[in-house]
Amino acid sequence: MLGAIAGDIIGSVYEARPIKSRDFPRFSRGCCFTDDTVLTVAVADAILTGGLYIDKFHEYFERYPHAGFGGSFMQWAMLRSREPYYSFGNGSAMRVSPVGFAFNDMETVLEQAEQSAAVTHNHPEGIKGAQATAASVFLARNGADKPEIREFVSNQFAYNLDQSLADIRKTYRFDVSCQGSVPQSIIAFLEAQGYEEAVRNAVSLGGDADTMAAISGGIAEAYYGVPEQISARALSFLDDALKRIVYAFTEKFINTC
Repeated sequence: MLGAIAGDIIGSVYEARPIKSRDFPRFSRGCCFTDDTVLTVAVADAILTGGLYIDKFHEYFERYPHAGFGGSFMQWAMLRSREPYYSFGNGSAMRVSPVGFAFNDMETVLEQAEQSAAVTHNHPEGIKGAQATAASVFLARNGADKPEIREFVSNQFAYNLDQSLADIRKTYRFDVSCQGSVPQSIIAFLEAQGYEEAVRNAVSLGGDADTMAAISGGIAEAYYGVPEQISARALSFLDDALKRIVYAFTEKFINTC
């Protein structure tokens, strides 16, 4: 999950000013954690404590109301709604990486990814985006190679992962839908030779940079790990409450992988 958090922080300054290059400072001036990090930690907290995803999302919104949540989520959370709002946005995918680390069979990973998505993102595309991301994390942490990950995700979710990053970059525009950002984020991982390159690839598409880097970074963590200098820097942006959950989740589910 720290891979998703670091990706969020690194990409945070490029959401509002997209770039089409992989050449940018690793942690630019103005970087911060956003709702991607907050809700990723909320998912981890729910898994650690056995809480409900919906309750943790409400709780974490109340604790971090200015983290940059989308309008629909904000309205849902402020009303403490118990009903989803049929979203197919990529918020379901940005927060799901802990699911891929915590559960030990694909069936459970897919079930939990759906549960974590459906409390808000109950549109089929919203659920699919979360499941594809969590499945990629699960496969990566269990030793699947990239062709195996590509084949599973393509077959299971009907995502086109055969495009090259260079071709996508030429015409890609800001897109917050799962179907318009999750496949591209997975390709950013598939073409990378390491964690940092996966994040740079995702940002370089010029889209929803923090979320796409969170998605790609979460998968890349499972495959490569996160370099110490990046993980330490990312942790320095978090407050003690967020760090506590990150440390506890990492100790229980990731350091034992």
